[in-house]
Amino acid sequence: MTALGAVFRPQLPPERLRSVARIADSTGLEELWLWEDCFLEGGISTAAAALAWTERVRIGVGLLPVPLRNVAITAMEAAALHRMFPGRAIVGVGHGVQDWMGQVGARAESPVTLLREHLEALRALLGGQRVSVDGRYVKLDGVALDWPPDGAVEVLAGATGPRTLRLTGEAADGTILTAATPPDGVRRACRLIEEGREKAGRTGAHKVVVYLLTATGPGAADRLRAELVAEGLESVPELGVAGDAAAVADAVRRLADAGADTVVLQPTGDEPDPEGFVRFTAEEVRPLLP
Repeated sequence: MTALGAVFRPQLPPERLRSVARIADSTGLEELWLWEDCFLEGGISTAAAALAWTERVRIGVGLLPVPLRNVAITAMEAAALHRMFPGRAIVGVGHGVQDWMGQVGARAESPVTLLREHLEALRALLGGQRVSVDGRYVKLDGVALDWPPDGAVEVLAGATGPRTLRLTGEAADGTILTAATPPDGVRRACRLIEEGREKAGRTGAHKVVVYLLTATGPGAADRLRAELVAEGLESVPELGVAGDAAAVADAVRRLADAGADTVVLQPTGDEPDPEGFVRFTAEEVRPLLP
C-alpha cells in the first residue's frame, strides 16, 4: 500500500498551518509534510505545533539542513517529538541548499562527509547510545540523551546526487526525493540506495518518499507549467501532474510502481486554496489508490 501525503509549503504564513493541519487530521490524510526552508519557517517548531493541534495524522519534516544544526540539538528535538507524539513524527535531514548555507556562514567543504557524520551520530543518539566521536564536523564527548525515544525510530535523509543516494542507503532509514524526480529518476535512485545498503550490509526496511508537484482546479495546467519553467524543469518528461483526482492518482501510481513507498503531493507555490488541496488529496485522490 502506497502512503499518501501533502505538503504545507512554508511560503504560506505559519499561522495558516493550524487550519491546514486540522483538515489533514479530520479528513484522514495519512501524512502532512513541512519544510525547513531558509528563511521561512522552522521545521521542529512547526512540526510540534501541527502535532499538538492534531490527533492522528503523521507529521513529516523533510528536511532539516544539517549545516545549521549541532547533532545533539537535532537529537534532543527529534526525541522530544517522538516521546510526546509516539508514532506520529517523521524526521528527515539533508545537506540543505548550499547557497543558503553560505548566506549564514554554515557551508561545509564536504557536505557528504557532514551528512554521513550527522546521520551516524543522530541514529546512535536516538537509539539510546552514549556517543563519543571526533569527526571532521561532528564532535561529541560522551553524549547521551536523558530522554531518548521509547523504541526504535526512523531517520530519513534527503538526496539527489549519486553519492548522497548511496549514503542514504548506508546510513539512513529512508530517503526523501524532491519533486524534480520523475518515475525513471525514482528507479535510478532506488538502485543507488540499494548499492549503499549492500555496501553497509543493511537488510531492514528502507522507506522511499517522493514529492509530486501537483496542481488541480481552475488554471491547473498553467500553474504547473509556470512552476516547472521557473525551476528550469519544463523539459523533464513525466514531471508533475495537473488535473483531476484520476489524473493525480495515475501519477502517484507511476511513482509507486517505480519504487516509492510514500508519495507526497506538493502544491504549486501559488496554490489558491491550501486547505482545499489537502481535502482533495485525502477525499478524492486517496480512494483511487490501493
